[in-house]
Amino acid sequence: MKLNKLLLALPLSLALLVPTAALADSHGGHSASSETATEVSTTTPAAELRIALDTTLTEHAFLAVEAMRKGVDGAEDFDQAAGALLANADDLSAAVGSVYGEEGATQFDEVWKSHIGYFVDYVTATAEDNQEGKDQALAELETYKVEQSKFFDTATGGLLPAAAVQEGLDMHVDQLIMAFDAYVAGDFEKAYSLERESIQHMSMFAESLSVAITTQFPDKFDNTSADTPAIDLRATLNQTFTEHAGLAVMAMQDGADGAESFDQAAGALLANADDLSAAVGSVYGDEAGAQFEETWKSHIGYFVDYVTATGEGNKEGQEQARAELDQYIVDQAAFLDAATEGRVPAAALEEGLTAHVGQLLAAFDSYVAGDYDAAYSSIREAYAHMQMPAAGLSAAIVDQFPDQFGATEMPAEMPKTGMGGMSDTGSFPFMWVLAGLMLAALTTVVAVRTRKQ
Repeated sequence: MKLNKLLLALPLSLALLVPTAALADSHGGHSASSETATEVSTTTPAAELRIALDTTLTEHAFLAVEAMRKGVDGAEDFDQAAGALLANADDLSAAVGSVYGEEGATQFDEVWKSHIGYFVDYVTATAEDNQEGKDQALAELETYKVEQSKFFDTATGGLLPAAAVQEGLDMHVDQLIMAFDAYVAGDFEKAYSLERESIQHMSMFAESLSVAITTQFPDKFDNTSADTPAIDLRATLNQTFTEHAGLAVMAMQDGADGAESFDQAAGALLANADDLSAAVGSVYGDEAGAQFEETWKSHIGYFVDYVTATGEGNKEGQEQARAELDQYIVDQAAFLDAATEGRVPAAALEEGLTAHVGQLLAAFDSYVAGDYDAAYSSIREAYAHMQMPAAGLSAAIVDQFPDQFGATEMPAEMPKTGMGGMSDTGSFPFMWVLAGLMLAALTTVVAVRTRKQ
């Protein structure tokens, strides 16, 4: 296939909680030359590409796992979960088209959506205890890997070699299938651990793909790199924050359903909170990390309180949980305002956190009411919204500690490994802390419920 190599304007603009220009005017972190400022910026054209891909690809992994679970459970909202997954695929195809043209988008869409269909086939066969059907679905997934790998090899002019892409796709498919199989077998802890691994893995592929594209079309991205310590910081926060939204929604659904997997779903959500708290501590110190953890986990507990009150038909309990969430918003905004020395103003944070809380509650209320179209619309909105605090906080941290985020050159060649793991240049402790964190979930949500004791 002859791909259109004209790069159209990518629809990747993102409204930050704290405008970068305001940061430069209000603080001294960008007093160096404009070239140096660009080198440590979190908002370059290459950065916006990477974050857009990161959000879309990680959401794919999240929605794929959840749709497969809904399918095998025969859940009433399976169609809407599958619809959200296909809508995510449409978003990804549009992004590919903005780079490689309509013909490229069409070919990508056909191949990409085929593997979603094969996962559905695997789920159906599992529900029917049809081993032959499961084997057939796995065989079709093997064919998909070859076709998808060829697409990326051709599209990037060999910057993402087919062999390397296929190695990454092996991992992607294995993680989703193993997460699903573990769920069916009742090993919920393993299932959620693998779900989190699959989300993280797709964040790595977003890095690889964004580096390939910006290397292929440097002029279209103002010769900026997608792989710098500053952008690594933003991407890591983006993956962690968006994952929080996804895990929070599904834990709340499990709570409402009285699902056997509720403790493990809540545990995965708390493990995500541990990651974020450790990262904050690596930037601002152990005391600040502990303070952040207490405040952040409190709002997870308030969501649990809201779920419990809803299940009991307790309006007063729901109102109390909402009031506690309102107070959380004030406390969290004040903490980050102080930690960033005003670079993330409390007023702007309160506005963003209010939207976040509202989106999660709307998704949950719609789910309980059986309005699954509205529920999944709110879920996707909540997932996308978490790009904003990631963008605002990363910009603030880089502005506050510019010396920790030295520039890196555009890579001379693509790595020979699979889907991701490119950058080893960043020495900022934030990245090292997250890289070493265990994915093990806490065993129950009791710790949250007893937070005031």
